[in-house]
Amino acid sequence: MAAAIIRGAGLERYYQDREEYAPRPGPLRPGWDTVPVTICDDGSAEVRLVFDGLRCASCVWVTEHILQATPGVEEATVSYATGRASLRWDPDAVDLGTLAGKVAALGYRPRLLGEESKPDQGLVIRLGVATFAAMNIMLMSAALYLGWVSAMEERYAALFRWASLVLVTPVALWCAEPFFSGAIQGLKNRVLHMDLPIALAVAVLYVHGLISTVVGTDTYFDSLSMLIALLLAGRMLEGRGRRRAAEAAVSLAAALPATARRRAGDLGDAVEVVPAGDLLPGDLIDVGAGEEFAADGVVEDGEATVRLALITGEAEPVLVSAGDEVVSGAVLVDGNLTVRVERVGDETTLQRMAADLRAAADRPVRLSTADRIAPWFTAATLVAATLTVTGWLLAGDGGTALRACVAVLVVACPCALALSRPLAAAAGLGAAARRGLLFRSADGLLDLVEVDTVGLDKTGTVTEGDLTVVTADETTLRIAAGLERFSMHPIARAIVDEAVERGIPLPRAEAVRETPGTGVSGRVDGLDWELAAGGPGEVVLSGESGEAGRIRLGDAVRSDSAEAIGQLVDRGLEVVLLTGDHEDVAARIAEQAGVTQVRAQVDPAAKAAWVRAGQERGSQVLFAGDGLNDGPALAAADVGVAMGTGAASSVLVADGVISTWSLKPLVSGFQAAAACERAIRWNQRRSIAYNIVAVSAAAAGWINPLVAAILMPASSAMVIWGSSRIEASMSDART
Repeated sequence: MAAAIIRGAGLERYYQDREEYAPRPGPLRPGWDTVPVTICDDGSAEVRLVFDGLRCASCVWVTEHILQATPGVEEATVSYATGRASLRWDPDAVDLGTLAGKVAALGYRPRLLGEESKPDQGLVIRLGVATFAAMNIMLMSAALYLGWVSAMEERYAALFRWASLVLVTPVALWCAEPFFSGAIQGLKNRVLHMDLPIALAVAVLYVHGLISTVVGTDTYFDSLSMLIALLLAGRMLEGRGRRRAAEAAVSLAAALPATARRRAGDLGDAVEVVPAGDLLPGDLIDVGAGEEFAADGVVEDGEATVRLALITGEAEPVLVSAGDEVVSGAVLVDGNLTVRVERVGDETTLQRMAADLRAAADRPVRLSTADRIAPWFTAATLVAATLTVTGWLLAGDGGTALRACVAVLVVACPCALALSRPLAAAAGLGAAARRGLLFRSADGLLDLVEVDTVGLDKTGTVTEGDLTVVTADETTLRIAAGLERFSMHPIARAIVDEAVERGIPLPRAEAVRETPGTGVSGRVDGLDWELAAGGPGEVVLSGESGEAGRIRLGDAVRSDSAEAIGQLVDRGLEVVLLTGDHEDVAARIAEQAGVTQVRAQVDPAAKAAWVRAGQERGSQVLFAGDGLNDGPALAAADVGVAMGTGAASSVLVADGVISTWSLKPLVSGFQAAAACERAIRWNQRRSIAYNIVAVSAAAAGWINPLVAAILMPASSAMVIWGSSRIEASMSDART
């Protein structure tokens, strides 16, 4: 295209006059030496990056290990949940380019925050190719094995062997590339990775099969192709879904209005619409009914009711007037206010909540048992294979030495050990999901085993989440519903809905007047009435002769909350109710739900602080909530569980989501976690016992590679059988 443009402009002479080829455009991202870093007080440099291509917990472990072992690096943490890494190093000892090069050498792509991520789909394609080849090779191998009995002609046997070689070559050289890369990079950095014995087994089997194809003997290509397909499938099972904390933070930021009405002019007698980002501390902004506050501030003038569900999670609006604090994201229900801005941008309550979510999402991954013993297992496998070859060579039997070595490497392949956790976790996740609790990762489910403290948000978690009438006589309710018939205030909707549910005919009210922040008045049945707030969660109906009745409003406890909480307590868990509501309301709900410990009037920061305080005491804390305000506590908890009917950001940041209108799935989650932990423990014990017996038999020459390849998936089948018992054990426990 460039040449056509040049010719079209009559500039062909360019090609004659140029002395060298035109320079190609370089990468858009600047070199690592130009990346801005933060210089700390002690002189160290700090930066946050994103590593693409992390497929499993072992990838994270190896990456952190290599970075931490680099001279000059003071701290290196990598989050498997988000792929983000935090690095701190001595700039006099090492530079960022060197650190990025080490990560790239491991096969992962370091990039700056904000750069476009390139998802790696290679694993899926490799698995598809390996599975296709394995299925066809197995068919031809079955024909060869049957030919042993029926005396297949050699020309057909040779055809099947050469066809198998053609199919297995891309499997061994390309599909198995992740295992070779992991093994090579591990050796370069002096780390015994679980990929090392796998790579050796693949290499030996392929070379052995290539030679056998030429000389016309058994190739074991079926073992090789199935081995790679099973291992790739195991790697996919081990891959866990990443939490979308960044999206949760975006949801929080999106709750902030884009514009605000700011007072302008010397006397403040004019109003201009400005972007929320242009507000400064000290500015005066006007907020009307239905609008959200664009910044944190103090009410300068006016009186109104404000819904603080975004911050406190409570359904009932609160009355604010001059001198009261308001926060960004809260909604003004009725009335109007003039607010003096105090905090803007990243200093607002909403943005601090988003920052807490992002920080919590970058917690480093916790290693599984298989990850911790992987180097020892790898070393033991290599030692066993070496001793096997050496022993048989000393005995003068080179043919047996090769077969026994391959058998040891194949039969001791850590597939069963590596699969014991993800398979059991998958079964446990499925069992919990069928009971209404969906976890986004195995860690979230397995962490329940260690939990000893449960914090429950009140509104929408223990309760229904909507403002309802708790007590009211029919006469009072009838008149109040007539006054509130056409109001959109939450209290009005609750009163009207209760009257309709009771089948009370709504009277027609006249001369209705609604006063923001105060109440409503009007004429019903020829008499004047006034409905006004009488205290927390209560409204009073007054007539010409004085008080006529009271309506108590609140949030109804879910029908099964008391039973579920009782079952949690029976499991030895400490259950605490946390709410931003008043103490009397919190005490009433706690009594109905069977909770003995309650914390009232706690804001989002206090909920998160309660979680961290428990963790500092050594407790493992689960927090369950549904509101946008619960995000920091959900992220800070060891296990965060959100109600699926709650705010989108709370669902995105949580480890698990309850998909039903009930707390009972939370109990099922604890049962599934216990059953899953038992299955993992038994699976790992069976796998270790299997490896000891099978490796010993293979080293003794009692198992050839074909039998070893059959035993290897058999060991995986044993793990699958152990995992399948999770559902049954949960049913037995429930019975």
